[in-house]
Amino acid sequence: MTKLHDSPQQQVHDQGVDEVLTALSSSSGGLSAAEAKARAAQYGANALPQAPGPSLFYRFFKHFHDTLIYVLLFAAAVTTLLGHWLDTAVILAVVVINAIIGFIQEGKAEQALAGIRQMLSVHANVCRDGQWQQLPANELVPGDIVKLRSGDRVPADLRMLETTELRVEESALTGESMPVSKQTAPVAADAPLGDRSCLAFSGTLVTSGRGIAVVTAIGAATEIGQINTLLSDVQSLETPLTKQMNQFGRYLALAIAMLTLLMLAIGLLVHQYAPADIFLAAIGFAVAAIPEGLPAILTITLALGVKQMAGRNAITRPFKCGSNTGCSYRNLFG
Repeated sequence: MTKLHDSPQQQVHDQGVDEVLTALSSSSGGLSAAEAKARAAQYGANALPQAPGPSLFYRFFKHFHDTLIYVLLFAAAVTTLLGHWLDTAVILAVVVINAIIGFIQEGKAEQALAGIRQMLSVHANVCRDGQWQQLPANELVPGDIVKLRSGDRVPADLRMLETTELRVEESALTGESMPVSKQTAPVAADAPLGDRSCLAFSGTLVTSGRGIAVVTAIGAATEIGQINTLLSDVQSLETPLTKQMNQFGRYLALAIAMLTLLMLAIGLLVHQYAPADIFLAAIGFAVAAIPEGLPAILTITLALGVKQMAGRNAITRPFKCGSNTGCSYRNLFG
């Protein structure tokens, strides 16, 4: 059997229809049920793999790893030793609420992966044993022949065999919101993704027309599967803003510690206050000086700024991409 296209780097857009079918050991009549079963065992299900993420326990408690939070926890420990349980409870409540806010915000960011998986089709019209039938999309294998109609979501990466006024919306991959016309003729080998008009990509939406195509890639081997893999493997990087915030937090914690010690020294040596009273006053000063709501305030401020930009249509997107000229951009600033 000819090796199937199990990698997105293997090109089919520069090959004719007959060449692609031959390479996939398929035909216009589709695969047999036995052959489809064998290929399913070889290539697995047509689904995006989900990498194991950090546990909820880790995601929650990592929000306590902050210089200012350490100062608050130290203050809570001191008030506990002094027997001021109400003060301890208030300080710990502030710390926990801050961690909960960060945990919720992080959870919203991780919804990106779930959003990509929801783009995949649930069912597909497949030709098996010469008969058209509707099957779960996760049962598709390379070489399957599928039918597309208006309103369908493309179930896998496909090479078009027949098209009738077929147009597909591919903004999730190319950023172009206008539907793209599909045809069967091969295109240049170096054509960019947006110019590969003989291909249809998993997760995109058929807006009009109909067509018949052969499956060339499934699951993680599809173009949208590559995006899913990149998102799963992304490493957290410190931006200049977060670096400045962390540096500010360290400087602020140092300044608060020095002022607290100065307050203790003056209270004990100059005014000769009782140690318990001056310790409690110093702890109150330290807790009041720490802006524990600063991360939440910063996030809300940035979100409001983005909302105002969106309200003014301050959006830049590619509207024309060519293999030789690259992409042109349209500024939609109102």
